[in-house]
Amino acid sequence: MAKKEKKEMNCRLGRVGGQAVLEGVMMKSGTHMSIASRMPDGSIKMTNKTVVSARQKHKVLDYPIIRGVVNFVEMMKLSYTTMDASTVALGLDEGEPSKFEKWLSEKLHISITTLVMIIGLIVGFALAILMFIFLPSASGKGLSALFSWISGGRFVLSDHRILFSLIEGILKIAIFLIYLSLVSLMKDIRRTFEYHGAEHKTVFCYEAGLDLTPENVKKFKRFHPRCGTSFMFFMILLGIIIGCFIPSEWPAVLRSLTKIALLPLTAGLGYEIIRFAGKHDNWLIRAISQPGLWVQRITTKEPDEKQIECAIAALKTAIPEEFPGYTPDQQFFWVKKEKDKEEGVSGAVCVRVAKAMEHRERKEERAHMRAVMSRMSRAEQVRYKRRAV
Repeated sequence: MAKKEKKEMNCRLGRVGGQAVLEGVMMKSGTHMSIASRMPDGSIKMTNKTVVSARQKHKVLDYPIIRGVVNFVEMMKLSYTTMDASTVALGLDEGEPSKFEKWLSEKLHISITTLVMIIGLIVGFALAILMFIFLPSASGKGLSALFSWISGGRFVLSDHRILFSLIEGILKIAIFLIYLSLVSLMKDIRRTFEYHGAEHKTVFCYEAGLDLTPENVKKFKRFHPRCGTSFMFFMILLGIIIGCFIPSEWPAVLRSLTKIALLPLTAGLGYEIIRFAGKHDNWLIRAISQPGLWVQRITTKEPDEKQIECAIAALKTAIPEEFPGYTPDQQFFWVKKEKDKEEGVSGAVCVRVAKAMEHRERKEERAHMRAVMSRMSRAEQVRYKRRAV
């Protein structure tokens, strides 16, 4: 019986995944994708979409390595879709459109927010190539020239392909960690990292088979082996190995172009490792996953209860066959949807109700404390108060 229960629980591994978005969490299970966005009035707004992978349409795309490449492309596309959807949900693109915005809508059928996001993705991709591919290669070449000059030409780093690739990889990891550490200092990015932590904790709670409540979710760690951060770190480590097969005497530009051409192979191998790690738990998998989990100390932060509620709402809505008819306001009484506003129940009323309930609870606690203390001596009352505080 115990083995059967363990097997059923393990069936949940890898069933759902997600990511943090602007003031919310996205969860995806199969073709169901749900985004839970925390609105300014405290309510949770749900955005649901159906996403069908190309791997389901074409069987050849679901073969090992190939499916990793397809997943990488689809995740890039999904990241854009979810960020755009969360922006719309939060109403960040509302307001009186300018002449340029009207022209974009009429001629190109896109909003100014969409245009900015597209430009941001292009610039971000270019910067990623510059920072994590070209810069380490150029720096490696610079170190090679420096070592050659110091040794009077007796030691040329580029003549040692494996050592050169290793130093190049160390530089890439250093740049990656410095970049993540710097962006984590930004307030908005830190909040996104907190939602990232909420997403991981909620997935862990679901995979453990416990009821999805904030109390249960809080018990779990925020470091998950099947995380995009771990995937990126695996790609860097695999890049070091693949770099050993690229002639180190080549110019930095040519080495960079070769690595870009080999990105599909790197992404495919990285995906297979992450997928395997997410479905198994033994000492080898833990050792392989550990570097990625260390990096998650930067990319995830401890979430608060409201952020956990968003993650729970997104996960339950993304699995309608397991949580049929679920809506956030069924679980969290202060979460009010649009239909509540139509009935005349505003966010301000919900806040007042919550405060009134909190005030009543404090009043009952004080009454209980007075009743207990009435039967105590003065010294016992002092000790009791200290323990209560």
